[in-house]
Amino acid sequence: MSSTTGIVCHDTYKKHLAGFPHVESPERLQVIYDMLDAADMAGKFVSISPRPATHDELAWIHNRSHIERVAATDGKAHASLDPDTQTTPLSYQAAKMAAGGLFSLVDKILDGTVKNGFALVRPPGHHAEEDRAMGFCLFNNVALGARYAMKTYGLKRILILDWDLHHGNATQKSFYEDPDILYFSTHQYPHYPGTGSLGEVGSGEGVGFTVNIPLFPGYGDSDFFKIIEQIVYPIGSAFKPELVFVSAGFDTYVADPLGGMRVTPKGYAAMTRLMMDFAKTCASERLAMTLEGGYHLEGLRESVRAVLKELVGDSILTAEDLKDFEKGAVPPIVQEVIQVQKDYWPLL
Repeated sequence: MSSTTGIVCHDTYKKHLAGFPHVESPERLQVIYDMLDAADMAGKFVSISPRPATHDELAWIHNRSHIERVAATDGKAHASLDPDTQTTPLSYQAAKMAAGGLFSLVDKILDGTVKNGFALVRPPGHHAEEDRAMGFCLFNNVALGARYAMKTYGLKRILILDWDLHHGNATQKSFYEDPDILYFSTHQYPHYPGTGSLGEVGSGEGVGFTVNIPLFPGYGDSDFFKIIEQIVYPIGSAFKPELVFVSAGFDTYVADPLGGMRVTPKGYAAMTRLMMDFAKTCASERLAMTLEGGYHLEGLRESVRAVLKELVGDSILTAEDLKDFEKGAVPPIVQEVIQVQKDYWPLL
């Protein structure tokens, strides 16, 4: 059977911070790429070749001075762009290829080659603002991917779900006044970078098109399942996107060193199932995922494996697992978000 799921992989992504001591290390991708060669995974996916984003494309989200600042690190042994965010000789090349890799995935989804896919890229992107690198991120891959889909294919409405542990401050800021891009973020709060409170809902024409779901530590599989089911699903269904993106961070994994959440690989599979169902209902099955955080190597590998198996229809979930998630209590944050958002989304 031919696959309907694409993956973007490239050795250039492993060159960023190679040999440099950093938690956002090339080993993160190495464990994923090795897993893809395992017997239960090999041959199940359409391999999509990335290309570098151009400076003109990067300028859809970033200003020229930021792009030039990152470009100026090319070939340099080491540069520090912010306290958390460093570069090595090939970081600029990797960052252009990370954004361009998501463009390539969008191409293959929108031309019908695949229905869904996962850009297994680094550096991550959702903290990279218009004018600065931050939080391990150089260019904002998912924000650029959304703009690419609109500018290249004329799409009018795009939904982004960011389930990384950290709030996607820069993705939010990119579209804060934009009613054509609906942004959801689940994140540990208050935590780096400090943004993403309940009251941050967008401004101007974009009011109501930013939906923040700030969480205390300790949330697990059924909590995230309920949040997607009861917040993302109804609001997203009213919005009717033509393409769905997921900023897929795995630092909510139960043993991740940077966070305090309790999500397991089955939880990520269930979240993916919900987003696939949603994309099938609203967006002609078009679902594009891109890698953000996740710093427990074994947890990252097994969680990405679970997501990829779900995308390709080879789920690790049993009917009993799904019943357990369904039966879980609705976390109080759901009602808090509904109270804030019901003025903008009357169906709530």
